[in-house]
Amino acid sequence: MRAGDWHAAWAVNDAVLAARDPATRDDPRLPYHLRWVWDGRPFHGRDVLVRCYHGLGDTLQFARYLPTLRRQVRSLTVEAQPPLVPLLRRALGLEGGAAGMSSRRQGDDSLEAEGRTVGPVAPVRVVPFVLDRPLPPADCDMEIMELPHALRLEPAIVRPLDLGFAGNRDTASMHMNPGALPPETIGLCWRSGGWDTARDVPDALMARLVRGRIAVTLQPGPTDVPVLNPPGCPAVLSDTARLIAGLRLVITVDTMVAHLAGTLGRPTFLLLQHGADWRWMARRTDSPWYPSMRLFRQPEPCNWQAVTDAVLRALD
Repeated sequence: MRAGDWHAAWAVNDAVLAARDPATRDDPRLPYHLRWVWDGRPFHGRDVLVRCYHGLGDTLQFARYLPTLRRQVRSLTVEAQPPLVPLLRRALGLEGGAAGMSSRRQGDDSLEAEGRTVGPVAPVRVVPFVLDRPLPPADCDMEIMELPHALRLEPAIVRPLDLGFAGNRDTASMHMNPGALPPETIGLCWRSGGWDTARDVPDALMARLVRGRIAVTLQPGPTDVPVLNPPGCPAVLSDTARLIAGLRLVITVDTMVAHLAGTLGRPTFLLLQHGADWRWMARRTDSPWYPSMRLFRQPEPCNWQAVTDAVLRALD
């Protein structure tokens, strides 16, 4: 997958699935993010439960496959992290928890690209994932990061999920005076939330990017970096999405904000540590996952100076 050879990766996954002991599927003795869920059997025409066992960014990234999956199953339930439930319900056309049933929805393009007929959508619901009370198994269970393998769809032909936020510069929810953000405003996120501190950029280096520019922080909590909202970004993801939708540019490390900005289609500079995660591939400055994203990589471990130097050159 790091090399972009998706079909070879799926062949490996097929072999791994065939060799696994079915008794270890969704093994409660393992942390959620280490579990395998899909048993490899066909899912077409079945009641499918998609579990979201990884991070918020992972769910946003792989949610693009849900509309396509919805076209091929009898019913679809998505068990998602609570902060993402409102966004996913909105994106999947739900009103008050009831399934939207229009004749055409997101995902039609990927089906038509394969020459498949676009048919009616299945009922769908999105429910919160409660750690100590997960939903019981359905007819077919999957983990959301297993969907590319199950559907055999490369990321470049499946657009990010449309979250329904057009450009919006309303700042009323930012602990700022209501009004309009200047059109040149950029958003910054330089902390990974504790998951992997090697992804974090030092405050002093991030402050270099702000000099002479108008910026907001996209992470919670107060900051001394000169931004319009020093108390921090709203904790509600729909508010963060509205804020990002009105920005000229987002500069972020590898965390949920990167996936939210990419999903919203905003121009995004992604700052990557040396030996970044497989999904960002190798030696590329673009991403098949997000056409609006540009990648800036550490040339060696811990060298954020070189990364911020490159960003400054790109900004000038």
